[in-house]
Amino acid sequence: MIILKSPEDLEIMREAGRIVARVLAQLARAARPGVATGQLDALAEEIIRSAGAEPSFKGYRGFPASICTSVNEQVVHGIPGARKLSRGDVLSIDVGVFYRGFHGDAAISLPIGMVAARGRRLLEVAEESLARAVAVVRPGGYVSDIGHAVQSYVESQGFAVVRDLVGHGIGQKMHESPQVPNFGTPGNGALLRPGMTLAIEPMVNSGGHQVRTLADGWTVVTADRSLSAHFEHTVAVTETGADVLTMEA
Repeated sequence: MIILKSPEDLEIMREAGRIVARVLAQLARAARPGVATGQLDALAEEIIRSAGAEPSFKGYRGFPASICTSVNEQVVHGIPGARKLSRGDVLSIDVGVFYRGFHGDAAISLPIGMVAARGRRLLEVAEESLARAVAVVRPGGYVSDIGHAVQSYVESQGFAVVRDLVGHGIGQKMHESPQVPNFGTPGNGALLRPGMTLAIEPMVNSGGHQVRTLADGWTVVTADRSLSAHFEHTVAVTETGADVLTMEA
């Protein structure tokens, strides 16, 4: 069942989203060669709790950390720890916040120092694919319009979209209906209506689209060990289009 949010609900989700955006901005400044991913996790939790919120991910189905840090071939759900970032790494950071009964969820990917040309282009394409996905969100459209916008652009640039993982509805639960794939033909799936809130999250690989999960039960990697990038926003469907909730004020 798709849960439509009231204007009051959306304002709370916007507050949650601003906390997410603030965390991501500070982590992006802190991420540099020699910094351990566990240090980023500790910083994120401190910022989240000081804002009167809770980390959505910590304890979710047993996940042990407050954020996900996925490096290079890791697509999503990387567990922060002792690993230190190195110059040339591509780092994806995913942050979820629970605030006043609602979740906000967003992700960024960034270069650590100088990254090879293919990696830089991957980051550009993945970020642009999210912008194109958000641009097609409108009442009367369909969920599959979002996936088509991502897939058509990403593949035209010589990259691949992950098929085994998708975006999702979000609200009082972190994962709600509908699922939001990053591929497909337009005009299919759930009808977009004002009050819907979606976590749109392209996952883009520099090689093939296939992925697998490591023995830790969480970390998803590219099957061919190619680089991957992940960008995400929590977006509300409005009467006129899309309202990105995970932005700083």
